[in-house]
Amino acid sequence: MNKFLLAVHVIVAIVAIGPITVAASMFPPVVRRALAGAGGEVGTLRLLHRICRVYAVVAVAVPVFGIATASGMGVLGDTWLIVSIVLTVVAAGVLGALVLPRQEAILDGFDGAGTVAERAAVRLAMVTGVFNLLWAAVTVLMIVRPGSTTGA
Repeated sequence: MNKFLLAVHVIVAIVAIGPITVAASMFPPVVRRALAGAGGEVGTLRLLHRICRVYAVVAVAVPVFGIATASGMGVLGDTWLIVSIVLTVVAAGVLGALVLPRQEAILDGFDGAGTVAERAAVRLAMVTGVFNLLWAAVTVLMIVRPGSTTGA
């Protein structure tokens, strides 16, 4: 059962977190192109934002299956796992509190009478980079697992 849970955990992580990190990373450069007057970029921005929102909901399954796997393996109290869980919560907070709202604000600027500043895209790129670094750290912890007996 643990192998099944681990496989689902990894598959969902790849399928859910991957598109979020890619779409969120693509959003700021597309904003810059839209500000430069490239046509059709607002539609692309809406699509990227939708990908981030939809896959964020799907990504909730990642920690669910991860905790189920860790429980079955008896490693819930291991430091590497606790740090991974904390980083996952922080990454989810960054996505929900900073990335998605800033994407929405930028889209509102294009949809309404307001204008979008280049600085908003730069700040969004910075926050998105933090989000991606948090997931990279979690991935490294999941692979290396300090104190693991696998020799990795």
